[in-house]
Amino acid sequence: MVALLMAQHGQIRNLFDEVEQSSGDARRDAFRRLVRLLAVHETAEEEAVHPYVKRTADGGDDIVADRLGEEKAAKQALSALDGMDVEDEAFLPRLLSLRTDVMEHARAEERYEFSQLRRLNDPARLAAMAKAVKAAEGTAPTHPHPGVESGAANAVLGPVAAVVDRTRDAVRKALGKDG
Repeated sequence: MVALLMAQHGQIRNLFDEVEQSSGDARRDAFRRLVRLLAVHETAEEEAVHPYVKRTADGGDDIVADRLGEEKAAKQALSALDGMDVEDEAFLPRLLSLRTDVMEHARAEERYEFSQLRRLNDPARLAAMAKAVKAAEGTAPTHPHPGVESGAANAVLGPVAAVVDRTRDAVRKALGKDG
């Protein structure tokens, strides 16, 4: 499970690179993929990882509270960017600021949460948690929803948000507005 989440952190870094280095439709496409991956990844962590760390790790409440605060701030920034044109002159500076915050958040997860998960669990438990992460990703919203940073909030609001997001994505794709 830790390997899956670490690989996604690498994909997120690569997508930030792709967005920064492209323009026009290529930037729009890369940004849509970045938004989707960030939204799905964070939802899965909020549903499957944070609750477990909170229950089992020494200082778990504080570790998770810090990560949830970072996630809320990132969702707010990502939501604002999601409403902008990728060619807007303010887009790239805001994206670079978000990138810094997201990468610091990923490093904190790797240092404080993932290290705890490796110490606290056997391989079978981690494999079961990886399945839970993948299941959560399969039904997660595809756009950021600031204020929904807990497993409980995701359970209540996530399915509705996911249907709305996935419908919006399908309409955009059908209209050829972006991928």
